[in-house]
Order: sequence, then C-alpha cells, then structure tokens
Amino acid sequence: QVQLVESGGGLVQAGGSLRLSCAASGSIAAINIMGWYRQAPGKERDLVADIISGGTTNYADSVKGRFTISRDNAKNTVYLQMNSLKPEDTAVYYCNLRFTKYNYWGQGTQVTVSS
Repeated sequence: QVQLVESGGGLVQAGGSLRLSCAASGSIAAINIMGWYRQAPGKERDLVADIISGGTTNYADSVKGRFTISRDNAKNTVYLQMNSLKPEDTAVYYCNLRFTKYNYWGQGTQVTVSS
C-alpha cells in the first residue's frame, strides 16, 4: 500500500511564498510521475505541476514562472516551491503519485493567500 503525506500549507499574504512537501512510502515503481493538483471551492481539481522520475516537468500556464516543482527520488519526495502567490492560488493542494495502472492521492493541504 502506498501512502502520501503532505506538509507545508498555510496562510500567506499575496506576494509571499510557501513550500509544499509530499513524501511517498510503500511499493513504488522506479518510473513514476509525482505531481500537485489543487481544488478551489466549487471548482474541479486541476493540475498545478508534475514531474517524471527522470526530471521532466510540466506546469499549468497559471503558475509558470512562479512555482517550481522538484523531487528527491532517493526519498520519494516531491516539493512545490510557490513564489509570488496570488489570492487566486487559494485552494486545497493535493499530492499525486501515479505509475503503471496505479494512481494515489494525498489527504490535501490548505493554501490560503490573503490580499
């Protein structure tokens, strides 16, 4: 069984920064994709960024240039550095891990950006 444990959410003023972390444990394939999604109230869960185990990254247009995703394969951990935060970034952020036919989610961490 795979578990994802997220940390790093919180309340920050517009223009500020936060760093999210997600540690995965369990039986994980060496080739995998880890990522972050977010869901604001009344909206769908959308991709923020993801990163393949080899290092290739993918970002939503709304966060390009402000957010950076990275990972430590030895620790099965993915990070999301969020800079220049905006009120519209407010959402619950979910960590995601997928490989072969498997797709796992973290419990979510709240990020609130005040104006």
